[in-house]
Amino acid sequence: MSLVDLLLAPLAYDFFVRALLASALVGVACAVVGAFVVSKGMSFIGDAVSHAAFPGIVAAYLLGLPIVLGGAVAAIATALGIGVLSRRSALRADAIIGVLFAGMFALGVALFSAIPNYVGDLFHVLFGDVLGISVGDLVALGALVAALLLVVWALWKELLFATFDPLGAAAAGLPVRRLDDLLLIMIAVTIVISLQAVGIVLVVAMITTPAATAQLLVRRFTHMIALAALCGIVASIVGLYASYALDIASGAAIVLIETMLFGVALATVRVRALRRG
Repeated sequence: MSLVDLLLAPLAYDFFVRALLASALVGVACAVVGAFVVSKGMSFIGDAVSHAAFPGIVAAYLLGLPIVLGGAVAAIATALGIGVLSRRSALRADAIIGVLFAGMFALGVALFSAIPNYVGDLFHVLFGDVLGISVGDLVALGALVAALLLVVWALWKELLFATFDPLGAAAAGLPVRRLDDLLLIMIAVTIVISLQAVGIVLVVAMITTPAATAQLLVRRFTHMIALAALCGIVASIVGLYASYALDIASGAAIVLIETMLFGVALATVRVRALRRG
């Protein structure tokens, strides 16, 4: 079988095409939000919020509600709780994040363990199942990503100012706390819309790794977002093909490709530094 046949064969399956589109959308959303997360040093928050979505998902399942809605409520509530407690308590932010991260995920595990039978509908939330995405899921995902990008576009200057110079932004009269809370909400929403692609366990890698890769190679923030989006899309496509060819988990394959791209970028930077030295 030729290389062209290997590339075209999976495209005969509708589920694979939907997975490609969904992964690309998730890659773009994660790149935009991830650029802010990495620039502000908030990667640990992403990990905490992703795990905090789990109890909301389980609770929604038990109540017969859409699990995405439950995950969104829990993730947003936890993200905003981190922001409020970080500003009002004497504890360091990483301590607060660690407490909420562990507590919320433990609550999710407790609720999950109370379900008498194996729950396949919830199992995919942990590790992702982008190959199982439906047309309706794809439309909803596209709408959420479009809304996220619209918010970033509308508040681009304000978000950028508050990210790189929060004191200057506050002195200029910008509502820095509200902008920080908005960023936390965007992180939560991005995590929720990424769950089906890679699951709770790996979603933080989708947000952090492409942005970190781009940060190694470029300096301008807009270039960082563009390169992170490219990394996310390329990793999604290559990862899905690798998943199809090797019969491995799609989410794990995507994240492994992103990690490899990060390794290549890191090696490139090291070589450049050695040549200059």
